[in-house]
Amino acid sequence: MQDSKRQLKKDGTRKKIVDAAFKIYSENGFTAATSLIAKEAGVAHGSMFLHFPTRDDLLTYLANEFGNTLRARFNELSGAYDTIEELLGAHIDILSEYEKFYSRLITEAAYLPEDVKTALVRIQSGFAYHFNVVLNSEIENGILKKLPPQILFHAWTGLIHHYLQYIDASPSGESVLKRYKKQLIFTYCELLRRQ
Repeated sequence: MQDSKRQLKKDGTRKKIVDAAFKIYSENGFTAATSLIAKEAGVAHGSMFLHFPTRDDLLTYLANEFGNTLRARFNELSGAYDTIEELLGAHIDILSEYEKFYSRLITEAAYLPEDVKTALVRIQSGFAYHFNVVLNSEIENGILKKLPPQILFHAWTGLIHHYLQYIDASPSGESVLKRYKKQLIFTYCELLRRQ
């Protein structure tokens, strides 16, 4: 009984640290001090290192958990959308929920541990599958031009990532993706449509 209480407390502390790290890193970037995370979580700074021995361990855990969440959300898209416009709209909606953290991941990726970069690649491939299914269907039906799917996928993610680089310049913390959602989807799809 005592061991289960201790484990519940330990799990609760770990969750507080993870939630606080997600918030702090989203707002301040991945160079934020771990002392800020401990303060936000309401735990002693040393407690953080009992759960995550290094900052890289914490970053890797966060990136993997975040990736698992996004992949689960992307899997909800399976078969739910028939057009590329609908799928891209759902993609933007999902990313908008986690916009600040995702933006930090893509803009600071070069300075993050390899395991975090790998998690980012897995996030992209989680959406790429659904993108390819819908895209190939619309190409086969003569709606979209026959172009290499991997190039079209990278063009879409490159466009999204470009806009997310300027998230800090967005007025009053407004979601950049939601603000430009219609424009991004319309312009991208117009380039792909058969004339």
